[in-house]
Amino acid sequence: MFLKNRKTLISLVLIITFLTFIFCFYSIAKVSVESLSESKIKVVLDAGHGGVDGGVSGVKSKVKESELNLKVAFLLQKRFIAGGYEVIMTRESSAGLYGLAVGNLKKKDMEARRKIIEKSAPAIVISIHMNKFSSSSRRGAQVFYKKNSAEGKNLAEMIQYKLNGLDEWKRDYSALMGDYYILNSHTYPACIVECGFLSNEEDEKLLLTESFREKLADSIYDGAISFLTEQTFMQGETI
Repeated sequence: MFLKNRKTLISLVLIITFLTFIFCFYSIAKVSVESLSESKIKVVLDAGHGGVDGGVSGVKSKVKESELNLKVAFLLQKRFIAGGYEVIMTRESSAGLYGLAVGNLKKKDMEARRKIIEKSAPAIVISIHMNKFSSSSRRGAQVFYKKNSAEGKNLAEMIQYKLNGLDEWKRDYSALMGDYYILNSHTYPACIVECGFLSNEEDEKLLLTESFREKLADSIYDGAISFLTEQTFMQGETI
C-alpha cells in the first residue's frame, strides 16, 4: 500500500514538474516574442491621396496618381517587412481617410494621416507621390524634406541619391526643401518621394509597369536603409 501511494505521489510530482516547465517555457517564449515585436524599428509609409482625391493624372493613360502611389507603397511595405521592420501604412485601399464625405475632406484626410504618424512614433516617414509639371519635358524622381530638419534632409538626400542612379533616368537632382503638411505636422524624420512625372509620356510609361515600380521601391528602400543604418550606428547600437 505504501509503495503504491509512493508511486502515485512520484507520478503527481513528475506531472506537476512537467506542467510547470511547459508553462514557464511558454511564458518565456511569449515574452521574448513580444519583446522582439516591441523592439522592431517602425516605418510609416504614406500612399498619397485616395478616395475622391485622385491626385494628378497620367498625360496619356489618365491613370490616377493615388492608384500608383498605393502600388509603390505596397512594394515598399514588402521590402521593409522582409528586412525585419514594423510597417505602418496610412492607407491600404483606394479609399481616402476622411470618413464621411462631408466638410473639408482634404483637411480631414491629412489630419488622419498625422494622427497615424503621431501614434506610431516611427523612425522614419516616407510619403509616396507622383509629380506633374507645366513643361512635359521634366522627368525623374524628386525628394523633399522639411525645413530645419537635419534628419529629414539626410533621409531625403540618401533616397534621392539612389533614385538618381536608376538607368532609366541618370539624373543629378538634389533633395529639395518642401513646405508640405505631411512633413510639417510632426517631428519625425520624413520625406516626400515624387516618383516621376505623370505629365511626361516617358515617365508615365515607366510608372505604369510593375518592373519599373519594383526598381523604384528598391531604390527608395536602399536609401532609407542607408539612413537607418547610419542613425543606428550613431546611437551606438547594432542592426
